[in-house]
Amino acid sequence: MKCPFCGGDSTRVLDSRPTDENTSIRRRRECEKCGARFTTYERYERLPFLVVKKDGRREKFSREKLLNGLLRACEKRPISVDTVNEIVDSVENEVVKSGKHEVVSSEIGEMVMTKLKSLDRVAYVRFASVYKEFRDLDHFMDIIEELRDDRNR
Repeated sequence: MKCPFCGGDSTRVLDSRPTDENTSIRRRRECEKCGARFTTYERYERLPFLVVKKDGRREKFSREKLLNGLLRACEKRPISVDTVNEIVDSVENEVVKSGKHEVVSSEIGEMVMTKLKSLDRVAYVRFASVYKEFRDLDHFMDIIEELRDDRNR
């Protein structure tokens, strides 16, 4: 494993542990050249699946794309990167377990929103605003009313 800081090719593992869902191994590493510490994740190789976009295009599922969208929604919120990774793992696992080779992007968006709604309402609204392409204040108000209704039940 090369160090992402100095490019050194000798690192040692300081700590290894499975993620909460036991779908990957989290390893804390230290570069023997510069002493920098970083985290890696070891996952089994999965068969790729395609995401069907709103316009009908198909593209290979990108874990990084989903992760980046979630990180933006969770920015400045009390949600760890590990938790965000677990959400991505969970969504990816649900699709793989379904046996589908293609999944509609709206299904992925709904899975993420369900997980965020119970985790952090601000992150949920942020993600929903991009995912549902809010164009005006009324869309935000609809989501906020939905959250209020859920809280009052």
